[in-house]
Amino acid sequence: MLGWTIVDWQTAYRDGATPAALLATLLNGLAGDDAAWITLIDQPYLAAQLQALEARRLANPDLATLPLYGVPFAAKDNIDVAGIRTTAACPEFAYIAEQHATVVQRLLDAGAIVIGKTNLDQFATGLVGIRSPYGAVPNSFDPEYVSGGSSSGSASVVARGLVPFSLGTDTAGSGRVPAGLNNIVGLKPTVGSLSGRGVVPACRTLDCVSIFATTVADAELVFTQAAGFDAADAYSRTRPEHVLTKLPAKPRFGIPAQPEFYGDTIAAAAYAQALEAVRASGAVCIPLDFSLFDQVTTLLYDGPWVAERYAAIEAFAEEHSDAIHPVVRDIIFRAREFSATDTFNAQYKLADLKRAADKIMASVDALLVPTAATHYKIAEVAADPVRRNSHMGKYTNFVNLLNWCALAVPANLRSDGLPFGLTLIGPAWSDHALAAFGKHWQALTGLPRGATGQPYMPPAATTDKHEVPAGHLRVAVVGAHLTGMPLNRELTERKAILVESAQTADSYRLYTLAGTTPPKPGLARSKDGAAITVELWDIPLPAFGSFVAGVPAPLGIGTLELSDGRLVKGFICEPYALESAQDITSFGGWRAYCNRAA
Repeated sequence: MLGWTIVDWQTAYRDGATPAALLATLLNGLAGDDAAWITLIDQPYLAAQLQALEARRLANPDLATLPLYGVPFAAKDNIDVAGIRTTAACPEFAYIAEQHATVVQRLLDAGAIVIGKTNLDQFATGLVGIRSPYGAVPNSFDPEYVSGGSSSGSASVVARGLVPFSLGTDTAGSGRVPAGLNNIVGLKPTVGSLSGRGVVPACRTLDCVSIFATTVADAELVFTQAAGFDAADAYSRTRPEHVLTKLPAKPRFGIPAQPEFYGDTIAAAAYAQALEAVRASGAVCIPLDFSLFDQVTTLLYDGPWVAERYAAIEAFAEEHSDAIHPVVRDIIFRAREFSATDTFNAQYKLADLKRAADKIMASVDALLVPTAATHYKIAEVAADPVRRNSHMGKYTNFVNLLNWCALAVPANLRSDGLPFGLTLIGPAWSDHALAAFGKHWQALTGLPRGATGQPYMPPAATTDKHEVPAGHLRVAVVGAHLTGMPLNRELTERKAILVESAQTADSYRLYTLAGTTPPKPGLARSKDGAAITVELWDIPLPAFGSFVAGVPAPLGIGTLELSDGRLVKGFICEPYALESAQDITSFGGWRAYCNRAA
């Protein structure tokens, strides 16, 4: 099971394996002295999760509503998992979390099982993975090199195949740099799309939970399950109704006109090789002046935003300064250098820079940059911790300040055998558009997944006429939820996607139900039925539960057969209601009946 993707875990369960057997074996095989872990759960904690999972399964036997059923994952140790210590890599700061972070709870609700908490640069301050009293996390390809940070442990356990996905956080690149240095995917979503409730903040206005996986498809599925508005998080945001979901067939990527690699000629060669492959895929690369982004980065580390890191742990920092890693302490305590006036002036400066940056972004479909400009040995970073750390964030530091999203993907292996990655950067809410290209790109590279040596396998082709997007469930609607009908808003408000108009198999009868407001039909299977017109909608799984909860009796959701043999979820009607209903099968569909009646 080491190196399995989410699809591999799902396949194992379909073939008869059980979460209890597989996860107990996995947990027993994990080493407690592995620097990537701070805390591993014990068997009683696993048993409690399995009991809760079984209750979810019994409540709804259809595993399509539990898309992460029995899939193990890890959480960075600044993300709360109820009953387990949250340390932020500072033992003196540690506390026992009373409840799960919102993102953790949503993943558990989707069927996932948390296995442990992972190491990080203390208080999520660093891009190197060595600023922790729990030890430096070595690179998964060569232990002399840094893993990247601050989400070092989360990247390491995914790269080595210990879990198929993990949660990190990202303020200035912590969810991307470790991905690039370990040959895995790092999805840094739009700030506010994943709730920050239950996460120890670094810079609360900039932070976001990030996702590591060995495939873009897995990362996107996890993102879909974890995303959603959280009224208890003041910085949570609702996804707009109309967002970009795909890049053009031949995208135009903005690349740095004068890329900086800090003397690393091997990284420069790897980037040139990657761009050749990008152009060969049909994309156009447009050199741009990136100096404006350097100005944004200067605000982050040489401006008052360091005070936000101090604000996050102010009381602890003042009382326990000796407990903070020396490099982290020096960074955080620079907050004392800045005044409130400095903060406002920096905000004004950022607003001007963002206006200009958005204009640059609007000139292309996305930016395409090296994930990390270079790759240092652990000893090199220890000898020059601040300057070399800043080099690691050359192409990541500005993204959150500009309210953009990003996706780090493997690109190639350098001539010295170390991984090299690319990062796609797009405007807010273009997360799925970047992922769509990322899946296409990953299929082209032919790289193994992480450090497992296992080959990348593209997702199996669906037998549906149209592919169901990751994290969605296809539902057939037959009456008041049709396009233009009174209840269609219940689909559009949940960001459901209209796929097509279709026909059921010729074995259904349609009735108009008595006493329903607005008027509704009932669909029932029959030996002497006919084909009935329906619409197919793809509903995001996180929204499916609330959608079903609003379906009134005698209607319900069952399985419908379409004319081409596909089986989809759809509206059905309890038999008792049909006794007083009028048979309208001859109209062939609800819309035709309504038009005829009018």
